[in-house]
Amino acid sequence: MTLSTTAPPAFAAHAAGNKNPKRAAIAAWIGSALEYYDFFIYGTVAALVFPRIFFPAGNPTAATFASLATFGVAYAARPIGSFLMGHYGDRLGRKLVMVGTLLMMGVSTFLVGCLPTYETAGLLAPALLVVLRILQGLSAAGEQAGANSMSFEHAPARRRGYYTSWTLSGTQGGQVLAPAVVLPLAALLSEDQWLSWGWRVPFWLSAVVVVVGYVIRRTLEESPAFKSEALEGEVPKVPLKILFVDYRKELVQVFLAALVASIGTTFAVFALSFATSRAQAHPIGTSTMLWIAVCANLVAVVTIPMWASLSDRVGRRPVFISGILLSAVTAVLFLWSIPTGNEALVFATGMLLGGFAYSITNAVWPATYAEQFPTQVRLSGMAVGTQFGFMVAGFAPLIESALMGKWGTQPWVLPAAFAVLVCIIPALAVYSMRETYLTPLEELGRRNR
Repeated sequence: MTLSTTAPPAFAAHAAGNKNPKRAAIAAWIGSALEYYDFFIYGTVAALVFPRIFFPAGNPTAATFASLATFGVAYAARPIGSFLMGHYGDRLGRKLVMVGTLLMMGVSTFLVGCLPTYETAGLLAPALLVVLRILQGLSAAGEQAGANSMSFEHAPARRRGYYTSWTLSGTQGGQVLAPAVVLPLAALLSEDQWLSWGWRVPFWLSAVVVVVGYVIRRTLEESPAFKSEALEGEVPKVPLKILFVDYRKELVQVFLAALVASIGTTFAVFALSFATSRAQAHPIGTSTMLWIAVCANLVAVVTIPMWASLSDRVGRRPVFISGILLSAVTAVLFLWSIPTGNEALVFATGMLLGGFAYSITNAVWPATYAEQFPTQVRLSGMAVGTQFGFMVAGFAPLIESALMGKWGTQPWVLPAAFAVLVCIIPALAVYSMRETYLTPLEELGRRNR
């Protein structure tokens, strides 16, 4: 099937009369914040608690390794979810995916808080943990692509970067909420209380997530571009077929660019485990590392729309590439600072990485990737392209843990080298993309422009 090379006749009039960019952006922000609270609360607790309650005692290093592997399992499931969510999002609409992914994430997260531990259920406990983590991954595969498509297609022509960035600003908000819930619990409860029942509370709070998110998203109107496509009878029966026949180059570019997400999991998960490890000569306190995450992500919530607005004025590529290269430099500084035991230095480098450099990439990638594809395959293109890159990011903490101290190096050196590698490749991928920030919505992805 070949895409038509002209916009549907009703496209402009229909879209212009039905866009509600602010409401779409707010729905994307709140839904993503709530859903990624669920997703990253797992990463926080996996680094701090799960090695001690879901795996056999006696080998803390092996238990931590296994716990980080369960974190990565969700990312391995995300490519599968991208095919499912991409198909239904481009076939039946963005709203369906946004509501469905929220419900799936909320329910699976709540059930994690109900699981038995290894002490009471043996190997069944980590097995059930993996199953629920897979469901989280299937959900997350469609969340950002669905929310990005919705806000992108509601946005005014010259502010697509700004409005689409609200999805990622919401994601950072969820990452603020996750440690913000864990911090008071870890501080107020004794270690026995925390390990026995306290860790469950953040997962049970996902019940609130489901209710709030569902109420917000169910009232949002479908994307005007998708509605116009449906009215004109141009909704493809098999979007993935079009995607893989006509947009292979764009898929590869998005996949390689999405590898930069490894910086996010390095910051949020690997660094937390690395810094608080008992094997460290100068371990950093858990509360310090969590506060770094809270403060950095709080700054990112504010800075992401600013960087996105800049990309609306000067283009996606220069802003995106600058953010990637700055992420490489600051990731090295952050990992180098951890073994020093200097908490002020770790805080400063963490803020530079999470609050400043990495926020630039998160600000720009939603619009950049959305502009590589036409409406007919936009959601599936973003979902499939990003999720294979995100799969690598999910296993980044595991890879970095395996690299620590290899070949006689200091523990931070090879993880930092890995971080640089997953920045160089995306920078080259983004450089190879077309600049699209001024391209009209109806012409995006068209081969004859």
